[in-house]
This record gives sequence, structure tokens and C-alpha cells, in this order.
Amino acid sequence: MNTENNNNNDNPSAILPVQMGYNSRFKFNCHKGVKCFTKCCRGIDIMLTPYDILTMRKRLELSSEEFLAIFTELRLLEKGDLPIVTMKLLDDEQRSCPFVRDEQGCIIYEDRPTTCRYYPLGVGSLSYASEQDNADEFFFTVKEDHCLGFDEDKEWTVAEWREDQGVDLRDQVNAGWTDLIVRKKSVPQSIKLSEQTKQMFFLACYNIDKFRTFVFESTFLEKYAVDDARVEEIRNDDVKLLQFGFEWMKGVMFGEGDIKPKNAVDASQEGQEA
Repeated sequence: MNTENNNNNDNPSAILPVQMGYNSRFKFNCHKGVKCFTKCCRGIDIMLTPYDILTMRKRLELSSEEFLAIFTELRLLEKGDLPIVTMKLLDDEQRSCPFVRDEQGCIIYEDRPTTCRYYPLGVGSLSYASEQDNADEFFFTVKEDHCLGFDEDKEWTVAEWREDQGVDLRDQVNAGWTDLIVRKKSVPQSIKLSEQTKQMFFLACYNIDKFRTFVFESTFLEKYAVDDARVEEIRNDDVKLLQFGFEWMKGVMFGEGDIKPKNAVDASQEGQEA
């Protein structure tokens, strides 16, 4: 998942992370034998991606709306003014993730969020780049005082860690959403979003069940030019529907993409014929 480097680059005394590429190497291992086991699952903000919500609610056999209501909190993204979803932590002394157990660790480990999979790596970009261009992407290690995983002997390249943790697929699925967020944050003042647009962003990106109802049980398909093959594709595939939502929001927010209102398509065709 592409995110911005959160260090304050305007402060000359700020300590910038050491930038790493896909072939950079680091030592790290996390297992039950490490004394700090599960400490990283407490007292932290876990931002959830659209694909995280999709897989976690399936694992828990909940609708997306039920999952959002029980396990998440809604926030506005700093600078970007977009709604994002974070994990709702327990109201205990350590502010624990609801899915962590002292001895067992994560009870939904196979479907854990992307943020957890990346740890102890962070990812950033030097400037805005489209979802097809990650030339400015870089990685860095997140070293917290409590973490003893860096004392282990297991060595990885960044690429090996990403593959082992299963983030490649997640980044691929979430690419359109990441592009929307990074792009909006890169031009926060020039593009003002209405409350209705923010609500549509939340619907398309996070509440997949309600978005499906919106697409297929409203006048959406009467208003937008979507070919029959794609209609059937998004009807039967949650991931395709999710990515369809990202593409639709690209048009809503920036006036780009292939999902256009039918009147705009008709006008374009008439112009070509003329």
C-alpha cells in the first residue's frame, strides 16, 4: 500500500528513514518465542484497506455493514479530507487489537490487515505517481523500542518479505484506492469534495455489500455506460466490483476513467460522427 512518508521534511532536524528498495536486505523475525510477541498489536492505529475489509468480513461471516459497525472507526484522512477506516481497538489498558490473544497471537492471521503484513516495513513515495508508476516508491524499517524481532538472525530482501507476507496481491487489488488517496493528498486545496462525494467514496471503497445494491438496484446502470460483460463480472466477483468502484470514483473525483455517464458517451460519439 502506497502511503506518504510521514516525517516532516520541512524540518531540517527531522530524522529521515533510510530508504530501501526491493533488493535491500534486513534482519527480522517474529514468533511466539520472541519476548515482545503481540506487543505490536496494541496501542497502534491500524488503517484498513478496502481489500482488508472484504477478506476480514468474509472470515467473520459478517456483512460489510456489520463489520464496519462492530470493528471499525471512521476518520478523515489528514490533508486529503477523505474518509478512511481504522480498526476499533479494545477499551483495555493496552488498547489491544480485538483479534490478538496473548498466547495464540492473531486469531485471524490468514486474513490479517495489510498494515500488519507490512510490519516492520513502511512504504512511502517521494512524489505523486499513478497506480501504474511506482518509480518513486521506497521502503524503510519501522523500529519501535519494544520490538526484539530485529535481533533475530532471519534475513530478507524487501521483495522476499512482501511475497512471504502476501502484500503483493493486496497492493495490486488496492492500487486504484491508493491512487485516489495519494492523488487527493498531493493536491489537497485544488480539489474540494462535497459531502456527497465523500459518502460515495466510503460506499464504493468500504461497504461492498451496500455498493453492490447501489449499482444493481438503483438507476446506476441506466445512467452509466457499462458493457454487459463487465456488468456480469462485477455482479459475481467482489474484487472486480471493488476495483470497479475505484474506477468510478476516479471519474467522480477527477473526471477521468472509463466509467462515464451515458449522456457524456453519447455526446462524444456524436462529436466523432460530426
